[in-house]
Amino acid sequence: MEKAQHDFVLHVLDTAQDLTLATIRPDGYPQATTISFGHDGMLLYAGIGKHSQKAENIRSNPKVSLTINLPYNNWSEIRGLSMSAIAELLETPEQSAPARTCLERRFPGVSEWGGPDMAAEVAFLRIRPQMVSVLDYSKGFGHTELVST
Repeated sequence: MEKAQHDFVLHVLDTAQDLTLATIRPDGYPQATTISFGHDGMLLYAGIGKHSQKAENIRSNPKVSLTINLPYNNWSEIRGLSMSAIAELLETPEQSAPARTCLERRFPGVSEWGGPDMAAEVAFLRIRPQMVSVLDYSKGFGHTELVST
């Protein structure tokens, strides 16, 4: 990945409020859900319901897709990312620590997620991008650049 692309990706990750994560349900249909995220470089972290359909989908198939978009007022301002990635449920407190740290930087209330028994209710994810499609419509309608991580 070229430096300009890498800087663009980090800018989007630093600036965007949330992402839409698509997982595969047992019936083969995709399920897309908007979630909050944090990141350490290009490694993404999120918290989801431990017993949610998303968590079950990831347990069955860790391949996910996601989009992250910046706010815009007209089509020529569309900028964002589309990624194929591998999601991993972090099962132990030691595995979850980096996720909590990244998420707490963006969302100071993370320690309150799931109530008093957070470990029983919240699953933390590590999402490792495999391919990134950089969207920048300021370079023309539908302009994308596919890059590997």
